[in-house]
Amino acid sequence: MNSTKFEISNNISLMDESNHTDYGRKPEMLEILQPGQLYLVPINGIVSIIFILVTIVTNILVMLVLLRRHMRSPTNIILSAMALADMLTGFFPLPSYFYFYTLRNYEEHPPFDWCYLYKLLSEYLPMIFHTASIWLTVFLAILRYIYVCHTDMARKFCTLPNVIKATVGIFVVAALTQITRFVETQYIPHTLPSKRDPNTTITTCLVPYRQFVVQDMNLYFNLIFGFRVIFIHFIPCSLLLILNALLIRTMRQAQLRRRLLLRQNKKSESKKLADSNCTTLMLVAVLGLFLLVELPLGVIMILFSIQNTLDIIIMDNSTFILLTNISNTSILVSYPLNFLIYCAMSRQFRETFTRMFSCKPMPLQRETSHYTAVPQENGKTHKENHTTVVEIPEIKKSE
Repeated sequence: MNSTKFEISNNISLMDESNHTDYGRKPEMLEILQPGQLYLVPINGIVSIIFILVTIVTNILVMLVLLRRHMRSPTNIILSAMALADMLTGFFPLPSYFYFYTLRNYEEHPPFDWCYLYKLLSEYLPMIFHTASIWLTVFLAILRYIYVCHTDMARKFCTLPNVIKATVGIFVVAALTQITRFVETQYIPHTLPSKRDPNTTITTCLVPYRQFVVQDMNLYFNLIFGFRVIFIHFIPCSLLLILNALLIRTMRQAQLRRRLLLRQNKKSESKKLADSNCTTLMLVAVLGLFLLVELPLGVIMILFSIQNTLDIIIMDNSTFILLTNISNTSILVSYPLNFLIYCAMSRQFRETFTRMFSCKPMPLQRETSHYTAVPQENGKTHKENHTTVVEIPEIKKSE
């Protein structure tokens, strides 16, 4: 989220300039703001900082609740990992936002000590955790679909240890996808007159690209953006649209079955089906919010990639940058909303949250298999080796 705010705005100009044969031989100075981007000052210096701080607080609370012993389940582990990834996506740019925008140090050349740190905190690290958040959301949708539609497969593969391993793997792969970004540039000290006081000098930096990038700038950035468009925007959003539609259809089918069970006076199975359906409904709301704010950025990135790859004019770069920053701000604003969804739609989340701060004892964990947490399919209880397999409590909607 926040990473793309700077990354796109910088790389739009870089990709345009890469068409010149001398680019890379004439290092550019690092600039915090490009001409015409003063609107970023209140956005990054005030609005973003407020929502980042709110996100940090709410996501810490989400993790504290979902990682309680009686709340632990494969689904809640993924929700906790998503909260961590979203929190770190906003946390890392916070020092840069405060120093350059809130304190208005964008008016001066960035000090040399800030050059690499600025890129690291504002682009590279946030992009890793935003990528992880995207694929964790896809993983969550796949997991829930398997739970409600393929219970036998869930019992075998969707165990707590397997989900933890897959979650860690997503973070590792997300880091590997950005590995070249950490070493693509050099930072050379450069002394010049201060913007604020021309009678004094300041040491800032020139930022030339390394040789492996300069050899073919177009190829390098086309690969970077092509990979991002396909694997970080197009495929995840497409999968989520399909999976969300399947989950909604499954919920409707389950609702019809629940009505049938009620007519047959099978209240126990009907209650189990209702609980499973409510959990699915809450996750559909989380996935829907994600798509609402991520799809516009995905469309922007696709159009941007098409424009630069095919050398056609769709819209000017300043419009791309403006739309990108609007999309990124929307994503940031959406982060605390997950906490509100959990509070509004999960009685168990609310109860656990309340008990945490009222010093009341937590519920005892249900007796379950040491490895698995498999929900009932269509309200049916599954038995294996004469032992009832029940779901470790996930956050469920209020009755």
